[in-house]
Amino acid sequence: VLALVITGITLLRGDEAGPAPGASSSVVPSVTSSATGSAMPSPASSPGNPGSTFRFQPLWPFASVADAAAWQAEALPNGSQPWRLDPAQTALTFASTHLGSTEMNRVTSRQIVGDEAWIGVAGTPPEGRTVSAAVLHLARIGVGPLDGRPWEVVGSRDTLLTLTTPRYGSVVGHTIVIGGRISGVDESLVIQVRDHAGTVLARRQGIPAGGVETPWQVTLTLPSGSAGLVTIAVSTGGHIADVEHREPIGVVLPG
Repeated sequence: VLALVITGITLLRGDEAGPAPGASSSVVPSVTSSATGSAMPSPASSPGNPGSTFRFQPLWPFASVADAAAWQAEALPNGSQPWRLDPAQTALTFASTHLGSTEMNRVTSRQIVGDEAWIGVAGTPPEGRTVSAAVLHLARIGVGPLDGRPWEVVGSRDTLLTLTTPRYGSVVGHTIVIGGRISGVDESLVIQVRDHAGTVLARRQGIPAGGVETPWQVTLTLPSGSAGLVTIAVSTGGHIADVEHREPIGVVLPG
């Protein structure tokens, strides 16, 4: 199997009290194949999206609507970073650059509906077959006409590898229980947590998993000084490619 999944959460500073056990603010948007992958609306006052009306948890490349609007005002008129207006190029850049999966170089599927897009990405396996490692969910962010708004990665959609804990958009402390389910044979999971700049805050690899809808779980501890939005990415691979499935989610560690 191939898989990559992501989520976004909010990380509390080390001197702040963590949320009550099981507390969450939203639902992970990326784990059912029958749905469109749409996230639950994020509150305008949420830590990862202050003062905006963007209805998803922004993961990358912008931290908020204001951040995207500033890019529109400053960079767009100069033709800077035109890839941000292309959902496929934004998805590839997120996977290969922000998550560090440099082998991700192909778009395997594309679905655009209004201001949302679902883009399949993958590398090139040795025998030449290309299977999606992830279907990333993106949405237009910013101000003004839709065709002038850049794209934002907001989640992913997958079925063989899912990430359900912590919940999408939830607020967490620096010790995070991360878990989900996986279907596959003799899998080995890699879990990483990155801040908005792409810095790796925690990483664990070699976690054995497999079976049919089999639960998996790991606990990671992040540096106490970190805070704000972080992205959790879980991947498995090694059979026909280094990264065969990946699922990223975003969470926020408020400062």
